[in-house]
Amino acid sequence: MEKYLYIALFAPLVSSLFSALFTATPKKLFTGIVASLLILTSFVASTILLMYILKGGEPVHVTMMTWMATGDLYIPFGFVVDQISVTMMMVVTLVSTVVHVYSIGYMDHDKGFNRFFAWLSAFVFSMMVLVMSDNYAGLFIGWEGVGLCSWGLIGFWFHKKSATWAANEAFIMNRIADLGMLIGIFLVYWHTGTLQYDEAFAVMPSLDNATLTWMGIFLFIGAMGKSAQFPLHTWLADAMEGPTPVSALIHAATMVTAGVYLVVRSNELYSLIPNVGLFIASLGAFVAVFAASMALVNRDMKRIIAYSTLSQLGYMFAAAGLGAYWVALFHLMAHAFFKALLFLGAGNVMHAMHDELDPFKMGGLKKVMKWTWIMMTIASLALAGIFPFAGFFSKDTILEAAFAEHHFVIYGVLLFTAGLTAFYSFRLVALIFHGEERYKIFGIHPHEAYRFMLIAMSPLLILAMIAGIFKEPFFNMVEEILGAAEYHIHSHTTALIMLVGTQIFVALAILYAYKKYANKKVTVPDGTSVVENSFIYKLLFNQYYIPYFYEEYIVKPYRELSEVFWTKVDLKIVDATVDGIAGIVYGTGEKTRQMQSGNLSTMLKWMVAGLVGLLSLAVVFGLAARYSDEILAFLSALGV
Repeated sequence: MEKYLYIALFAPLVSSLFSALFTATPKKLFTGIVASLLILTSFVASTILLMYILKGGEPVHVTMMTWMATGDLYIPFGFVVDQISVTMMMVVTLVSTVVHVYSIGYMDHDKGFNRFFAWLSAFVFSMMVLVMSDNYAGLFIGWEGVGLCSWGLIGFWFHKKSATWAANEAFIMNRIADLGMLIGIFLVYWHTGTLQYDEAFAVMPSLDNATLTWMGIFLFIGAMGKSAQFPLHTWLADAMEGPTPVSALIHAATMVTAGVYLVVRSNELYSLIPNVGLFIASLGAFVAVFAASMALVNRDMKRIIAYSTLSQLGYMFAAAGLGAYWVALFHLMAHAFFKALLFLGAGNVMHAMHDELDPFKMGGLKKVMKWTWIMMTIASLALAGIFPFAGFFSKDTILEAAFAEHHFVIYGVLLFTAGLTAFYSFRLVALIFHGEERYKIFGIHPHEAYRFMLIAMSPLLILAMIAGIFKEPFFNMVEEILGAAEYHIHSHTTALIMLVGTQIFVALAILYAYKKYANKKVTVPDGTSVVENSFIYKLLFNQYYIPYFYEEYIVKPYRELSEVFWTKVDLKIVDATVDGIAGIVYGTGEKTRQMQSGNLSTMLKWMVAGLVGLLSLAVVFGLAARYSDEILAFLSALGV
């Protein structure tokens, strides 16, 4: 099985290096095809490893080489394929394969076609390093790798100022969080003497609660940044400036879920500190409703889906914080399928509408984009948690876990969020595909995406519909490693009321969305309506003014302080000191270079002058050494 581990890990790296060979040349179609085939190879290898694990095989553990060995610190390049990592490997490689094939069509006319596949495959490799490493150091290498690739892909269209700004925002905000994660990793090593997962977890039960708490808090700070949890959430919506396939892969299915993966992978640590777990669950529930509320009024198709992702990440953290690690991982997997499908569908709409993102300027597109309409509708049903689609099984289990653990406030918040999710999801579907064909006002002639792009999306469509059937096999697979437990409500009547009630609540939200937005009365908002000028609408539309707060009270003061330090300290002290020393050396050289004129008589004069000077110094030092006692007595008499 080791060879399949290496194939799954390094095929994306080969894909990236191959594509990078052609980054300086015009578009070459074979670049996208070869890159896609190599990512498919990684997916096949991951599938073989999954089958091996499902059959009860022992985890595959390899040590490729020693990375660092100094004193007591030993860090290998080691990789492990167990029940947790193989789940993430399947999610990453499956969605990556679909996105790579889809991107051949989506980036068809882009000048950076070859460069795009080099970055995209490099991201997949970094993500595989992150999930397959057997220690925190390896995880951190992959963690920083996906951060770098995310920066390159968000800012892929670097000629757009908004894209470069969004890329820098994402990079900087994640680096802030990664400082916390590094402290957490240092604490793990300091107190356990190792960074290997199994060895560190074996030591942790013997540590005091305060130490474990700080470990858990700092590691979670890193997870907050990568998974865009409040207050480090603003970068995710802005990251939609990147190409849509990037949003589908990075900001729906893989990188943003890395924070959830970190908590799940560290479940043995968080199981020892339930108070930190409760904080994680509470923050997750807050972020779920917080992000969903902003999606209610947004007029950017990709940002609405991004807020949805942020909300669903809140669900995952709520489950993980409550100790339902297997439920969090299952929702991560199910969510990846239907959310990536939703983003790719949005990419089809963008192409059809010449990069228009405002759903109010669309309408009636189901007539010309039948398959995209079907796919986005099914993905939205799965996102809303409608039976029997994938989201129903994963989200409903999270609600069951919260109720069974008697965290009724968290349960209530997540249930309310489910209704909001259904509403904004079908608000988007209704505005895009139903009602009057408003796009005709703007002279746009939409068209369906290439057929092979639709075929590439079909695995995600199928999984969005049937992924729920994998719930039981998945539970059996991770039961031992995650200490998994089934969540059942003791009263069957209560359980039935919860189940049916949730479905009715969600269905009513969908019907209300259709009634409000799937009719011919919808017009393109112009900022004059009563609703648009209401306090609540402005609050939600402006993201609770949090970006404004960051800009006015953090970024601007920091920029002004930097300006002061640059002009007053850097230029006038640091640079002036360096320039002054250089000036003295230069001036001295300028004045003394006459000594090296090459004129024999002049140089002889300097030699004589130098000899006289040296002899004079020798006499002075000789006399001082000979009469040192007298000199000291004389100075003492003078009181010196």
